[in-house]
Amino acid sequence: MKRYVIKREGAAPERLARFRSELNEEQFAVATATPGAALVIAGAGSGKTRAITYRVAYLIEQGVTPASIMLATFTNRAAREMLRRVESLTGGDVRRVWGGTFHRIGNLILRRHAASIGYESNYTILDAEDARDLIATCVDEAGIDTRARRFPKAEILLDIISFATNTDQPIGEVVARRYPHFEILSSQIERVDRIYHERKRERNLMDYDDLLLNWKRLLMERPEVANLYAEQFEHILVDEFQDTNKLQAEIVDLLAVRHRNVMVVGDDAQSIFAWRGAEWTNIYEFPKRYPEARTFRLETNYRSTPEILSVANASILSNRKQIPKHLRAARASLGLNPALVPCRDAEQQATFIAARILELRDEGVPLEEVAVLYRSHYHSLELQLELTRRGIPYRIRSGVRFFEQAHVKDVISYLRLLTNARDELAWKRVLRLVPQVGQATANRIWEYIRSAADPLALVQRGEADAIIAARRGSGWASFRALLENLTNDETRNNPARQIEIVLASGYEEYLMNNYENADARLEDLRGLARYSARYSSTEEFLAELALLATENFNEPRTIAGEDVVMGGEEDELLTLTSVHQAKGLEWKVLFIIWAADGKFPSPRSLRDAEGEEEERRLWYVALTRARDQLYITYPLMVSDYNRQSVLQRPSRFITETSPDLYDIWQLEEEISAAPSFNPKPAAVAQIETDEEEEQDANELIN
Repeated sequence: MKRYVIKREGAAPERLARFRSELNEEQFAVATATPGAALVIAGAGSGKTRAITYRVAYLIEQGVTPASIMLATFTNRAAREMLRRVESLTGGDVRRVWGGTFHRIGNLILRRHAASIGYESNYTILDAEDARDLIATCVDEAGIDTRARRFPKAEILLDIISFATNTDQPIGEVVARRYPHFEILSSQIERVDRIYHERKRERNLMDYDDLLLNWKRLLMERPEVANLYAEQFEHILVDEFQDTNKLQAEIVDLLAVRHRNVMVVGDDAQSIFAWRGAEWTNIYEFPKRYPEARTFRLETNYRSTPEILSVANASILSNRKQIPKHLRAARASLGLNPALVPCRDAEQQATFIAARILELRDEGVPLEEVAVLYRSHYHSLELQLELTRRGIPYRIRSGVRFFEQAHVKDVISYLRLLTNARDELAWKRVLRLVPQVGQATANRIWEYIRSAADPLALVQRGEADAIIAARRGSGWASFRALLENLTNDETRNNPARQIEIVLASGYEEYLMNNYENADARLEDLRGLARYSARYSSTEEFLAELALLATENFNEPRTIAGEDVVMGGEEDELLTLTSVHQAKGLEWKVLFIIWAADGKFPSPRSLRDAEGEEEERRLWYVALTRARDQLYITYPLMVSDYNRQSVLQRPSRFITETSPDLYDIWQLEEEISAAPSFNPKPAAVAQIETDEEEEQDANELIN
């Protein structure tokens, strides 16, 4: 076969001059790199999106056909924004660029070739709820008696199957590693998995993970299709490569086999999603898979001050496995070192943060430019109460407010009926947690006990036993025993002990059976128990929690997850968020709280050999969210379940860096009227979830 090479005109000198004027030297080198494999290590705040955008524009101006470019991004929104910018740079139509998430691009390809792997092109993509419903049907079809023994709920089964798919691991290994309490059920879970995949194929259905799995199958099982796309995709660019999973990396390799013009962009130091299947070694070992790859570094940081970057650079040095990099500040120093603020206890920590935020606002820093980051959601507990007391409006990016989470409300309901035995909502919520007691039975029990002078005593005496059929097993007897333990003299006014008893009496097992993030929820509840130890009675503890529901910025009404509260200007809201949810964001002033060993890093994450290094990467991500001011706080003393004070050590991520990098603040208190938030025109505070992920999941066929 004779080959004919089409000669293309290079980019005009004036265009290259424009690129050079709008990019720094590092970005320009990436944008104008010669064809071939390339690894771009893009440090935090270094303008990687800009570099990728100009790279696509440069390729098009070099004469590369838009349809031969594949741009894989972490979100579809990111791809749209990049391509809009490319269009403005080139003046051409970029709609033929294959841009979007791996799932979106996979869907476009599978629609064309579904018949090659046994599907029809009009297959339906299951959303999470539909997938759970189908899993539940498959459990029934597998003949598993979920009443005879506890079997994982559909949500957990879906998580097991999804993780196994994305990491290319057998179901048995995933269960043993992530759900060891279900290991004895591995063979039954595998049977459900087989039926689930069979039913999807029979009914022309694909779930979210199938878009990747079947894309890979298509490329491996149909050489003619694989050759078509290997030839078509002349240039492949992948953003956030450190967050790709094994399946996605394998797809890239299959597509790049012909031209090997694959440019991956990311930062191994910001790989923090191993818990959902991301494989950080994809970027770390890229040079092994592509020995010819050139390595580029974007190390000029446009976000943070030199002092903040000094702490971040020093911290990440302690990771043994990493691609070396050193962030350099493009900004001038403001003369402010990060502040390290030891606090007497968690209450003083919350008081300091609230007071300092009000001072910053008086100094001209709007609340919208301030954020508080934490490792785990329960770390925000004291702060939410303090912000509520002072009327400081805030949004939570890490989910619903702490006390509105289902598992927290479950446990609090036990305590509520102990202090008010006529609390109908608490009774019904708790009764539904008894094994094999559903809504109808819970309603019948309540109707029976509601008129009693002491409904709690009536249940404890066994007078409601007749309503529970004998076939319901030992669940009711265990519930009565739990009530006895919660009301004895030793535990009657000890909310910490009461929470501990609820967890040990079946609720911990309930979490494991019903939630894929059971460990995190259990950590929340243990944190709640430690917090409650400071109160002398259960009634006092519950009264304090009621602040979040009734002192809602002087609006005396019950708050729901999507309610609004009075606050400052329309967009002026303090942000509270977990570090995981903060990735990709930045604020002028940042507080990192609970920076104590056993809190950050999380002890749960240290179970894995690689856990500490992932936690340090998470710490690095937290540090690099700050632009101007950074405050790191931790309490010196905490209370345990027995109300004994326990000394806290600062996080190892603090002590492994030089103290010269920080200004250490010593807190003193004076008696005065506590400052509170002075609202400007009324506006709203809101609770945010990851809307971008939800939007992307719904955009697969757009």
